Amino acid sequence: MNLLRSLCLTAFALLPLGARAADGYQLGPDSMVQPGVPPGVITKFTNWHSKILTNTVRDWWIYVPAQYQSNHAACVMVFQDGHDYIGLKGGWRVPTVFDNLIAKKEMPVTIGIFINPGHQTGAPAAKPWQESHRSREYDSLGDLYSKLLLEEIFPEVSKNYNLTKDPAGRAICGASSGAICAFTVAWERPDEFRKVLSTIGTFTNIRGGHVYPSLLRKTERKPVRVFLQDGSNDIDNEFGNWPLANQQMAAALKFSGYDYKFVYGDGGHNSKHGGSIFPDALRWLWRDYKTN
Repeated sequence: MNLLRSLCLTAFALLPLGARAADGYQLGPDSMVQPGVPPGVITKFTNWHSKILTNTVRDWWIYVPAQYQSNHAACVMVFQDGHDYIGLKGGWRVPTVFDNLIAKKEMPVTIGIFINPGHQTGAPAAKPWQESHRSREYDSLGDLYSKLLLEEIFPEVSKNYNLTKDPAGRAICGASSGAICAFTVAWERPDEFRKVLSTIGTFTNIRGGHVYPSLLRKTERKPVRVFLQDGSNDIDNEFGNWPLANQQMAAALKFSGYDYKFVYGDGGHNSKHGGSIFPDALRWLWRDYKTN
């Protein structure tokens, strides 16, 4: 199990120097604070105990855009490994991107929910990527994680905010194991989530996720829109080949007639490429959704 964690639970694994050198992606203006754009409000919740995923504790955050009005139901987007997405610096800068795109009406008014993986009661891991329950929550197939969202997190957020019940207004995003988790939620509950943003997705055989391309081909198409990103220098190890797995996912989505987009670059197992195209991925996901 220690080997499994060291190889797979660390989202940004160490890669050969040659792979890193190919990763020349940069953030654009949509990821930078822009004059005159009102910022949203971020609230953090700590030491939060789950009853669905028993004996786990986690931190999570809510982002509420400046344009939110309680008399209008807001769209919602969930992020796994929330600590990596909520920051105003780093590879994603989701609050800033949301601020800019919502202000330009290039995506609807959307509340962001950013959730860390759980750890057992006690002190959290030194690095959130290595939390003891991360792989169980993210890499496992089935509907358990969706129950955490729909039966615990969403009701908690809905105490103070008006969230849409329209599944087309609900998106979910993740990287690496967080990406397969995002896909699993929409796969299990397309009645609740219909937009997926996956970067460097772990569609490999850690906990059975390698079966998704076959399932996609053999299962009646579900009303889910999927944006995939990966790079040719992503991980290749005993659990599988990440670039090949993502190419197989894209081929299966195409074969089954899904509304999907696959962006393939030369990046490694990190957020550089995904972060650089994140604003465009959001525009694509929300392209036909009515903005307020």
